[in-house]
Amino acid sequence: MREIRESLPEEQREHFDAELADTDLDALPAVLQRWAVMANDGFLDFLLSAPFEGLEFGERSYDDAASGQ
Repeated sequence: MREIRESLPEEQREHFDAELADTDLDALPAVLQRWAVMANDGFLDFLLSAPFEGLEFGERSYDDAASGQ
């Protein structure tokens, strides 16, 4: 548990602690597995970096089809 907690960004540790406090002992392995994956898959780092860089907003691919173009 300590390794998982230490691998999380500081702002996520509070959420981790809160969830552990409310977790039944039987559900603990699944909770720890989920947090271990989140802590080590790089996805959180991606979200905190520049996840929308290079994306264009305001158009949807089905807008052209709906307007007959």
